Amino acid sequence: MTYTSLALTLSFVLIPLVLSKALKLDLEKDTIIATVRSIIQLFIVGYFLKFVFDSESYTYIILMVIVMITIATLNARKKGKNIKGITWKIGLTLTVIELVTQGILLGFQIIPPIAQYIIPISGMLIGNSMVLSILFLNRFTAEIEANVDLTELILSLGGTPKQAIHNQLLQAIKASVIPTIESQKTIGLVQLPGMMSGQIIGGADPVQAVQFQLLILFALLTTATLSSILIGFLSYPTLFNERMQFVNEDLSQK
Repeated sequence: MTYTSLALTLSFVLIPLVLSKALKLDLEKDTIIATVRSIIQLFIVGYFLKFVFDSESYTYIILMVIVMITIATLNARKKGKNIKGITWKIGLTLTVIELVTQGILLGFQIIPPIAQYIIPISGMLIGNSMVLSILFLNRFTAEIEANVDLTELILSLGGTPKQAIHNQLLQAIKASVIPTIESQKTIGLVQLPGMMSGQIIGGADPVQAVQFQLLILFALLTTATLSSILIGFLSYPTLFNERMQFVNEDLSQK
């Protein structure tokens, strides 16, 4: 693609701008900011990745992964800012997911240990885990606030904190994992996934593109499950004090 062709794709940005103006949605500023940021950020990342790929240094690969985990953590923590220690819990969760998925991919030699494979796959999995963490925290805090009386009733009857919060925790985990499972049921029928489409456009064999896409899909199932479970089980103990009393705080995001 030439820079002229790329410039012409800005036509897609004009459509939402015109519609926002016509319908008085007041989204013009955010749309322009998002467009400019995406252009700048992606070009910076593109040139940096070119440097990393050419250098073939594991130091740069590790630094890139650390940066991705850090940014994802800072973004996801906003949805659980009233949960004590949520920042390190999300960071630990993303780190564990990265170690588990890359451990399997590299340990079984599914992918070669080079930046060209490690960084893009890490980005997809970390990004997906970030989104799922946000979904989980949104649902978990909502479940907690909707069931305060039930939680306190179970505690008053001698139940443990885990028993008191068990149902809310499971509901939040299910709610955050189900979208990943449901989307995979119609994959290839309703949509062609981004990685597969990109490879096909780039000239790769469609069957090989499918194989790589399946790799990502299966890894996403792990990230979906681990994200919710790890954050959930790391977070719920902080909702109770040392006397096993429920700390009735407002967890909603104002």
